[in-house]
Amino acid sequence: MESVYLTGRPALDFAATLRWRASLREELLATPGDLAAWAVRAGLVTEPVPAGPGDLAGLLRLRETIYRMVTARLRAEPWSEEDLDALHDAAAAPPVTLHLAPDGALRRAGDWRAVASVLARDALDLLGGPDAARVRRCAAEGCTRLYVDHSRGHTRRWCDMAECGSKSKAASYRRRRAGTAR
Repeated sequence: MESVYLTGRPALDFAATLRWRASLREELLATPGDLAAWAVRAGLVTEPVPAGPGDLAGLLRLRETIYRMVTARLRAEPWSEEDLDALHDAAAAPPVTLHLAPDGALRRAGDWRAVASVLARDALDLLGGPDAARVRRCAAEGCTRLYVDHSRGHTRRWCDMAECGSKSKAASYRRRRAGTAR
């Protein structure tokens, strides 16, 4: 499973686990095992948390809540009360616990409610903090990934230059070349 962590926020990286929402709909969290592996790679927990179908379904509902709320913010639309309540409920659970070992290694542990709490808290911080004004949607055709634009002039257009940016620039070049070939 491909994992991409380039949005600038854990909540947006989580929302990006459903790619190409408007067309191909590539699901990166198809199984509970995918979810457990993603949480480790995302740095939310140190060891995989056992996940069942109910855990996966609950986290996917949270993912869609986060995506709806962030896209509503982008469109300057109000959030649904149901989505806001769901985010608050998830954030109210105790978050992942941190443990510093004598050797300096940081361990993160918790169940799926704790992982959901971390993601919901990050989403609340994003939506209510200074990064909210810097959230963008990728400009590449078909890409629905959201990211925080931390570029110097706040002019970033693509979620990832290596993927979407490169493809967009290549397509633009081909269009320009086709126009001059006549």
